[in-house]
Amino acid sequence: MKFVDSLRISVKAGRGGNGCMSFLRERFKPYGGPDGGNGGRGGSVIFEATNSLQTLADLEYMHHIKGENGGHGSGAAKNGRAGEDKVVYVPCGTLIYDAETGEGCADLVEPRDRFVAARGGRGGRGNRYFASSKRKAPRFCEMGEMGEEMLLRLELRLIADVGLVGLPNAGKSSILAAISNAQPKIADYPFTTLSPNLGVLNTGDENIVIADLPGLIEGAHENRGLGLEFLRHVERTRLLVHVLSLESGDYDKIINDFEMIREEMRKYDGALDKRPFLVAANKSDEVGEENAEELFDRLSRYFAKAGAKMIVTSALTEEGIPAAAEEIVKFVKSNPRPHSGVRLFAIEEKAPQTTPNRKRAKIQIIAMHGGGYRILHRQLENFAERCDFTQEESLARFTRMLRKYKVEELLEAAGAVSGDSVSIGYKEFNFYPDYYPEDNEEDTGYANGEGDFGPSDGDS
Repeated sequence: MKFVDSLRISVKAGRGGNGCMSFLRERFKPYGGPDGGNGGRGGSVIFEATNSLQTLADLEYMHHIKGENGGHGSGAAKNGRAGEDKVVYVPCGTLIYDAETGEGCADLVEPRDRFVAARGGRGGRGNRYFASSKRKAPRFCEMGEMGEEMLLRLELRLIADVGLVGLPNAGKSSILAAISNAQPKIADYPFTTLSPNLGVLNTGDENIVIADLPGLIEGAHENRGLGLEFLRHVERTRLLVHVLSLESGDYDKIINDFEMIREEMRKYDGALDKRPFLVAANKSDEVGEENAEELFDRLSRYFAKAGAKMIVTSALTEEGIPAAAEEIVKFVKSNPRPHSGVRLFAIEEKAPQTTPNRKRAKIQIIAMHGGGYRILHRQLENFAERCDFTQEESLARFTRMLRKYKVEELLEAAGAVSGDSVSIGYKEFNFYPDYYPEDNEEDTGYANGEGDFGPSDGDS
């Protein structure tokens, strides 16, 4: 299976359904009143972690992910159905970033961890919602809100109990094949492994996940060689097994190779220097018998001073392989796997908050270079998005809303004259001050304070 551990993807939630403008028409009820239903909420885009996937390969060609749009309301007070959420499954250990700002959004570590990447838009309200003692027959309704849209960068950092690290061609893949059920590619040349391989060591009580990580070279922390493609997968391991090749038989070279690997990891992340590690001195069959015992003794004493145990191994003859597996099992049993203890970004639990006494945000008027003006204000932009300007009453309602916020005065102060183009959000219209007369009719339809639209009933 192809190993994919990084990709960019755009997500867009579904748009809310439009409300309906309708009036009851039944026998013996000539004045039945408004009965337009609300639109349904749009479907959200949700990422969920699962153990059934090991890479991001399933998403490699899914460049755009969209949630389902909500259904439109209809007559007889029928609400539109809610759009279905789009659930995207990713492997455990997936980090989600905002691709435009680089800000971390979520770290999905445990199975069933969820992150709502884009929330569906709210459905528009039908005309029955706006009926009141002052307005008994409203001839307008609302359009559904646009769903949220984001450009994301997904990055996989393997969640393995043990990571095999070392120089290219040190024998990491051979050791992985000898102590687990993995069947990685093995060959007698450097950089045989171009992506991490996973193997499982079954102890009877639990499965220990072992990752054979691509070989390091000097300057890997600066992204030389496989560089960062390898180093990020080391961060989540509980135990590191440094695989050193004894093929040269040179004590100084073996120690230099080990120190170089430690230095590269230290420069990438200082916390890795404190990670428990075990040394597997591999390819013992390549060492001449005359100096083997002396070399092994010197190396063992050196690593003992560093607080690590060295095991002489040979993946070819299987010398020391059972001992290495036993040490791994012993460490894992004495250091249980933490649940969500390595999460880099917390999963945000967005609870609804009530803010009844919010202050009105300042309205910004921007003069455009090509002519016209743009109004920046969150409440007005949301209001404009939900207004259907093809309806006369809806347009009058929007104009009165602008008058309430004193937008006409602000535009005139900025130099706007009758006929100038004005845009609010995605809507654009011409500026005609005093086009609609003032009245005291309460028609903004606000339910919970300034600029806060009440929840739609269209999710049923």
